Amino acid sequence: MLAPGIPARSVVPSTTDQPQPIWHPSPNFGPRRDGLKPSLIVLHFTAMSKAATAIERLCDPAAEVSAHYLIGGNGRLWQLVREEDRAWHAGAGEWHGKDDINSRSIGIELDNRGDHPFSELQMSKLEQLLKDIMGRWSIASEGLIGHSDMAPGRKFDPGSRFDWQRLERQGFAACRGCDDGPQNAQPDLFRALARDAGFTADVDDETLLASVRLRYRPWAKGPLEPADFTPLGHTALWT
Repeated sequence: MLAPGIPARSVVPSTTDQPQPIWHPSPNFGPRRDGLKPSLIVLHFTAMSKAATAIERLCDPAAEVSAHYLIGGNGRLWQLVREEDRAWHAGAGEWHGKDDINSRSIGIELDNRGDHPFSELQMSKLEQLLKDIMGRWSIASEGLIGHSDMAPGRKFDPGSRFDWQRLERQGFAACRGCDDGPQNAQPDLFRALARDAGFTADVDDETLLASVRLRYRPWAKGPLEPADFTPLGHTALWT
């Protein structure tokens, strides 16, 4: 029996070789606009106490939110929307100057409150899923982003406890720079480097710095400093 509002074309998941997701269809989806196909993957945390609560919300027509996948803390994988369809997970924001991120991306929710580490089972399942999605849609490592990257100041997931460097080491996420930053750190240069890296949402300097730090240096506090430049490039860009 279909849930109310689910078109027949969303009854079965994509016929592709995936890490055995549990099909749990959400009515909250639509067609991708302007013929767009996925070129991004956006990672989220659920900020809820358990996966079942998150699934209930992601499948509630009144909530008007969804994601393509949800990965539980125990590594269990659910698929809620076909990859070919537009899930409602990203909202307002942009990346590399492009908006309507929902039409350009696949959304993955991770069962995590945002205040504790992500489990090994969960991260391993995420890596399996990323390998399949990136291969299917020819998505480069630069296309894997966090919700906070494209919506700075509005969203903060997957949060400070997420292990981006683990994904970088395996080639799933773009590698950060490692050169020492400039000693005379200037906000205008930082903004230009951040924009080149993809952080193009229209926000003030403080919000931009917080967003870049959340991705690369979540422990950092205080004003802009040389180390904030390091992940965004290399010495030739600021000398």
